[in-house]
Amino acid sequence: MSHTQLLLNPLVRSALLRLTALPIFLSAMLPPALAAPAVVTPTSGLVTIESDLQKADNSTGVVTATGNVRIVYPDQQVVATARQAQYFSREGRLVLSGDVDVIQDAGHSIQAERLVYLVERERIVAEPAPGQQVITHYRINAPTAKEGLMP
Repeated sequence: MSHTQLLLNPLVRSALLRLTALPIFLSAMLPPALAAPAVVTPTSGLVTIESDLQKADNSTGVVTATGNVRIVYPDQQVVATARQAQYFSREGRLVLSGDVDVIQDAGHSIQAERLVYLVERERIVAEPAPGQQVITHYRINAPTAKEGLMP
């Protein structure tokens, strides 16, 4: 497995800056009553992409990682795994496919066969494998006694 910190190629650098928005997909999925306060999309920090093969095509603006893909963004406490990840820089679209699993340290996670993340709109579409379902886990904290539900 190759391990690369992609900060050299300008196309890759642009892709990594876009990938830094990956963690906010979970907050974008939560209903307004459960969502955390608005999160500003981060524009810095180190994103590490590990995979068997990585390609960046300057003519199409597409960055592709295939085989045992693992994306780690420690600043936002997110790890994503899939068989393939493609970032379409001109469209601001990240597509993870094949046994997608995205985990945030807070306990939030989503499992799907394919996940499309629209960076600018901060929206995702998660699709299951045929005959399966998308699984999402949210950790909901109970109100404290001061916030309590008692009169």
